[in-house]
Amino acid sequence: MVIKSILREELENSSRLKQEYERALKKLPQGALVSKTINGHKYYYLVRRAGRKVKYEYKGKVSGAVKRKYEEAKKLRAKYIGLLARVKKQIAFLRSALRGKEEI
Repeated sequence: MVIKSILREELENSSRLKQEYERALKKLPQGALVSKTINGHKYYYLVRRAGRKVKYEYKGKVSGAVKRKYEEAKKLRAKYIGLLARVKKQIAFLRSALRGKEEI
């Protein structure tokens, strides 16, 4: 029974982490900034999904700060998605380990 209590505690911690990662992902700006060169000038578009469609929103010429913001968001999004996938697998494992004749 000691092991089950440890597993339950770990399941609670993992569930809390999952919620934190999902909250952090929602706080990040949506979409990615892409550049297109037209007649030798760079123009920037914000690309994001709306359901199954990909929408391009014209941003014009953007400052370096905005570019860095979206690059940082892209890195953080990849990091959180990886962590979220790992914690979801851990939650599934812990739930299956706790299954038995007793309720979770």
